[in-house]
Amino acid sequence: MKTILRVMTLCVLLIGFNSCSDDDNTPLPPFEVNYANIAGTWMLAEWNNGASLPEETYCYIYFDRRDRVFKMYQKFDSMYAKYITGSYNIEEDIYLGYIIDGEYDYENGDWNNSYIVTAFDESTMVWTAKNNKNDVCKYVRCDGVPQNIIDEARVFE
Repeated sequence: MKTILRVMTLCVLLIGFNSCSDDDNTPLPPFEVNYANIAGTWMLAEWNNGASLPEETYCYIYFDRRDRVFKMYQKFDSMYAKYITGSYNIEEDIYLGYIIDGEYDYENGDWNNSYIVTAFDESTMVWTAKNNKNDVCKYVRCDGVPQNIIDEARVFE
């Protein structure tokens, strides 16, 4: 009886060790899109569904989780850099997922689109315009807005 018990214990241990493998590539669950996880500085890396940004253009956006405000440094439609501020909102749609939208300060109106946030992790996120599936932007997390861009936008905070 003792021999059977020892053999069974040995089998259980062997099966247990065999099931714990270092080469398991179990994907991590995606980050929840919330104010805490999205907080920080992001740089637009790709737009128009994977295209690189044209030379001399950029967009950096900083999200403050506590006050739910953003600061944006961008250079797209002008030869001069722009510093834009406003507030943002995140909500969950049961069919589309997490949606981010915003409103500019100084009564400049709402963002052009609301965006569905996908492929979100600690270093990247993809935004797809809610009303235009071809308007896709990829953002990457960065340490901050480079000082030369802040200077170019002539921000005096």
